[in-house]
Amino acid sequence: MIEVVSVQFQDAGKIYYFKPCEEPLAAGDYVIADTEKGEAVGKVIVPARTLSLEEIVLPLKNIIRKMTAGDWATVKQLKNEEKEALRICEELITQHGLPMKLIDAQYAFNKSYLMFYFSSEGRVDFRALVKDLARTFKTRIELRQIGVRDVAKKLGGVGICGQRLCCSAWLREFDSISIKMSKAQYLSLNPNKMSGACGRLMCCLRYEEETYKMLSEAFPDMESRVKTPQGCGTVKNINIFTEQIIIHMDQGGEEVFTLDDISPVKAEPLKDKDVVIDDHENQDREADS
Repeated sequence: MIEVVSVQFQDAGKIYYFKPCEEPLAAGDYVIADTEKGEAVGKVIVPARTLSLEEIVLPLKNIIRKMTAGDWATVKQLKNEEKEALRICEELITQHGLPMKLIDAQYAFNKSYLMFYFSSEGRVDFRALVKDLARTFKTRIELRQIGVRDVAKKLGGVGICGQRLCCSAWLREFDSISIKMSKAQYLSLNPNKMSGACGRLMCCLRYEEETYKMLSEAFPDMESRVKTPQGCGTVKNINIFTEQIIIHMDQGGEEVFTLDDISPVKAEPLKDKDVVIDDHENQDREADS
C-alpha cells in the first residue's frame, strides 16, 4: 500500500498520482508538482489516500509544495510570456510556410521546456522550426500535434445546448461515437445538428445513449405498423420526452398521437391459398429415378 494524491493539470484533464508533500492538502488546492518534463501547476482532485501497488504506476513523482502568493505571481508572468511565444511562433510558421495552425503555448513552471500545440490535416516536418524556436527561447522546445476534438477541449466554448462544452468542462476522455447512436435517439441525420464545435459527432450522443435505449423500450419501432383511433399507419418519428409519435396514415397525411393512443398491428396469418409450395425439386428427383 502507498499514499497518493490525485492531481490534474488542466480542466477536465487526465488525473495523475503523486506522492504527497508534508503540507496537508485538500481537494481544490493548487500545487507545484514534479513531472517528467519539469515542474507544473496542478489542481488536487482527491486528497491523500492509500492505494494498492496494483492500482498505480511506479515510480511516483512528488508534490513539491502547495501554491504560494509568489507562485501565483510567477504563473501570471508565465501567461504573458506564453502569449508572446505564440506570436513569435506564428511568425516563424509563416516564414517556413508550414501547413499548421497554432493552438496554444505552455511553459513549465520552472521554464525547463516550452510546449506548442498545433493542428494540421497531415504530418508536418517542423525540424527547422524547432531549431529556430530553441535558438529564440533558449529552452527545450516541444511541438505536439493534436486532433480537432482536443483543439475544442483546449479552446473551450459553448455548445448548442447553451452550456460550456462538455470536453472542456468535465469530460476527461473521448469515447468513440457512431451515427448509429443518433438513430437510436431519433435525431435527424443532419450533420449541422449532430456535430459539435469540433466538427465531429457530439460527445453527448455517447453518454445519453443508454437513457434513450431504456426509455424507448416502451415505444414502437420506427417504420412499424400501428393502429390509432383514426385508422392504421406507419411510425415516422418519436419524441420520447413528450411521448408524441408521428404516424403517416394509410389514408394520407401525418398525425400526432400519444403512446396511449396506439397499439401494434398484428400480422395476419397466411391463408392456405396464399401458401405456394415449390415442388420442382421433388419432380426433378422423380425424373432422375
